[in-house]
Amino acid sequence: MPLTSSITPYDPEWPQRYAEEAERLSPTFGSVLQEIHHVGSTAVTGLAAKPEIDILAVVTSGSVPEEWIRAFEELGYRRGGDLSQGHHFFKRDVGDVRTHKLHVCREGHPAIARMLKFRDHLRRHPADRLRYQELKLALERENADGIHQYLADKAPFINSLLAGLE
Repeated sequence: MPLTSSITPYDPEWPQRYAEEAERLSPTFGSVLQEIHHVGSTAVTGLAAKPEIDILAVVTSGSVPEEWIRAFEELGYRRGGDLSQGHHFFKRDVGDVRTHKLHVCREGHPAIARMLKFRDHLRRHPADRLRYQELKLALERENADGIHQYLADKAPFINSLLAGLE
């Protein structure tokens, strides 16, 4: 079973795609938006990735108001399953191709530090970036059960790397 997208070589246009989308999304949050970040593999120069831009919005509100959901829908997003309590997830497809993923977390949620630490570590450590890339490509080749298996199989590497940073 394929992933949501195939892994492709790093595209230097990904940061610009993030910036454009962050600009489109930011007004929806109003004054509760504390920070917005480009996260995930597309935020790491030189790292092969599924060409799906991950955006992390850090907000002061713990819930997602109905008006945000409507605004996100107008911008082409649909609600995904929440990844944990207080970690809300939305996805945007153009045609049948996933283009963006939006993570909305309340300020202080542990997922925020986790995503930023992992991104920043890979940006600064080429050897770990290469190991992660090789793992992702191998998992894509071997994948039989789709995105959930792929994510589960990446988790031990990510957890181990983050545990070493504590």
